[in-house]
Amino acid sequence: MTKRRKYDDQLLIMAIPFCLLALAISYVPIAGWALSLFRYKPGLDILKGQVGEFVGFHWFAFLLRDSNIPGVLINTLSISFFSLFGSVVSVIFALLLTEVRSKWYKRFIQTTTTLPNFISWIIIYSVAFSLFSNEGVINTIIAALGGAGKVRILDNARVTWTFMSLMNIWKGAGWGAIIYLATIAGIDQELYEAARIDGANRLKLALHITWPGISETFLVLMLLSVSNILRTGMDQYLMFWNGAVASKITVLDYYTYQIAMKSQSFNYSYATAVGMLKSIVSVALLFTVNAIAKKVRGNSLV
Repeated sequence: MTKRRKYDDQLLIMAIPFCLLALAISYVPIAGWALSLFRYKPGLDILKGQVGEFVGFHWFAFLLRDSNIPGVLINTLSISFFSLFGSVVSVIFALLLTEVRSKWYKRFIQTTTTLPNFISWIIIYSVAFSLFSNEGVINTIIAALGGAGKVRILDNARVTWTFMSLMNIWKGAGWGAIIYLATIAGIDQELYEAARIDGANRLKLALHITWPGISETFLVLMLLSVSNILRTGMDQYLMFWNGAVASKITVLDYYTYQIAMKSQSFNYSYATAVGMLKSIVSVALLFTVNAIAKKVRGNSLV
């Protein structure tokens, strides 16, 4: 027991730096929410108490009157909803990958599909621009073959939601499959051996052993994805944004950035209020999906 307690203490000490890092990144910035109650102007020293004129809930009332918010929320929810299919793609990909018998080919596929997760959106946009711009590779080939039309994706608002969602799925499907592959590796192999003896083929093994073994993990990850449906990030949409698709690609995170950094007023206070809206809705969704998980699984997520 003494050795076990000493080992546990070592693990706790090792976890302290990561807990402090999470505290600094995720919780200390919450103090900045106070700016939503003031008319803050850039240049004021917050550490010296210079936060500007106190306006109470003025920015929250303005948020309810902001005509841009409904469209921004529709864009955010639409792209996030379609991107949720990435979880399904990750499950299917993990199931198919486990059926590959060649080890070197399996490692090659897993590496190549995981790599996009580590590629910057700046590089991805550069490649997309080289392929799909008016003078890009695809349109150049079409023109060389005598085609009259052009493939318009980057400046076509009608396909923006679909294109952004497909980019998200392509970038994250391989990375998301890692968790399912680890779960599959933890399934008792004796179940497979017993099923093979009873005459089960590979399809039945996947449907009756592998899928039930990862279904709970899939449910948990899907529910967590739903709770983060408003957290789309900003860098992807900052890269692909242009005037032609602005009405379809401006999501909540990017709209917050526009208010704080790109508008002439540099309205940090209103941007803080919009960011609080996202956080409050995300927390509400988290508790909602937590209640659903408790009802479905018998125990909660948090």
